[in-house]
Amino acid sequence: MDAVFDNLPRYLDGFSVTLLLLAVSSVFALVLGTVIAAMRISPVASLRGFATVYTEIVRNTPLTLVLFFCAIVLPYLGSTLPYVVAAMIGLSVYTSPFVAEALRSGINGVAVGQAEAARSVGLGFGQTVTLVILPQAFRMTVPPLINVFIALTKNTSVAGGFFVAELFTIGKELANARGDAVIAVLLGVATFYLLITVPLGLAATQLERKWVVQR
Repeated sequence: MDAVFDNLPRYLDGFSVTLLLLAVSSVFALVLGTVIAAMRISPVASLRGFATVYTEIVRNTPLTLVLFFCAIVLPYLGSTLPYVVAAMIGLSVYTSPFVAEALRSGINGVAVGQAEAARSVGLGFGQTVTLVILPQAFRMTVPPLINVFIALTKNTSVAGGFFVAELFTIGKELANARGDAVIAVLLGVATFYLLITVPLGLAATQLERKWVVQR
């Protein structure tokens, strides 16, 4: 394990970039996914159609292609965004339909009477969704949402193929430099990923117990 401890500063550099990618992409994916989920249940047909097409196209597009577009194609179109920012955009866009589908399943689990009661007291569609439907949907979808973010944690490694020095990229560089300790180096990488995914899994369990809504 000397290869791990001797290169701990490099691991921490890659780990910090991975955490940055995860944090920023999670927030934007959650916001975008929530908007898409609301559009999927909108009474406006054009909004429903757009959200459906967006979800199906992005969800079935490989992440590599999404990041390739953000990191390689956008600069040809005049973008001057740093590669880290481009990776955040790509990860956010790619993750958002998965968030939207998780939320939509929660929305479908909310009793129809809830929306009818909201409309009966004069709430419009936007108020009904934001004040009545989404709060309950979020509580019912805590585990699947956290599973989406766990998957996002692992997906950040793909950004390493597009000039972002995240954790997995650092691990590959160290493995190439220390051919005699490849297993130890990769175990070090796995350990850092577990420092993210295990607490997320535990948080999902705790939040499920606290917030889950009985159907």
